[in-house]
Amino acid sequence: MSEAVTATVRRDRAERRRATYQDVLDAPPHRVAEIVDGVLYVNPRPALPHALATSAIEQTIGAAFQIGRGGPGGWWIIFEPELHLGDDILVPDLAGWRRERMAVFPDAPYATLAPDWVCEVLSPSTRKLDLHGKRAAYGREQVGYLWLVDPADRTLEAFELREGQWVLIATAQDDAPIRIRPFDAVTFSLGDLWPPKGTPAE
Repeated sequence: MSEAVTATVRRDRAERRRATYQDVLDAPPHRVAEIVDGVLYVNPRPALPHALATSAIEQTIGAAFQIGRGGPGGWWIIFEPELHLGDDILVPDLAGWRRERMAVFPDAPYATLAPDWVCEVLSPSTRKLDLHGKRAAYGREQVGYLWLVDPADRTLEAFELREGQWVLIATAQDDAPIRIRPFDAVTFSLGDLWPPKGTPAE
């Protein structure tokens, strides 16, 4: 590549406007807007299988670890919180904070304290962003645990951050019993996340 072309590429990159919080605020209300590495991503609301899996995890983990019903409590478990982490603005499907780190629940439109656990439910429109840009951001911000749930394959993969690297600690599929850190004080069935097989599509 010639020096002139290289200079042009560098100038174009420098002049490319980085997305800001105002871009998130200006996004259509029926979409999910996020910023990763200065790029704005606007995705549709999740499909029903995605929403079912998210709801089932929230109900199970939230009851045991936020409310303390059938579990130890001690957490905040939040559905689609907006996270402002460095220059990134992320909206995970679920996130959890240990109350020892977030003693007072913030009265704010977004959180700036990185969560201790994040769950992303994969969908065709968000898979690449979840698996690459957002996972890297969670690691950079020292999120301790990341769960990736795939409704299409009926699978769950759980990762723990160790020395800045994501390490796979558990996998499960279909209706396997789940007892995975950081929520290994309770057991639930992965099958609770999926509609019964053979359920006709709407």
